[in-house]
Amino acid sequence: MKKTVLKVNIYCQKCQKEVLKAVTKLTGIDQVTIDSEKQTLTVVGQVDPVLITKAVRKIGKIAEIESVGSPKPPEPPKPPERQSPVRNPLPPLCCDYCQLVPVSYVAYDSPPCSIL
Repeated sequence: MKKTVLKVNIYCQKCQKEVLKAVTKLTGIDQVTIDSEKQTLTVVGQVDPVLITKAVRKIGKIAEIESVGSPKPPEPPKPPERQSPVRNPLPPLCCDYCQLVPVSYVAYDSPPCSIL
């Protein structure tokens, strides 16, 4: 069992979905994790790190192997702490690689305008 960490250019949800789709096609994978903030892809299982890199590069993403090693044993669960409600952050204004542009809607509460 190996834990492989790759540095991948992930900028939005579409990028993340494409990378997950490409990597999960490989055999011998037990767990896949993507960290969008750090732009890392972590794969645990019996799969060659070079095959993972090739699969990611095949979809047009830049991938570099950061580390290959044995996975850490799972930590015991910690008691949950009280957290303030978190609002979902907006996606980036524009993803240059995917051409993703978010659109928002603002309600207008005054009566309609009429021109006579």
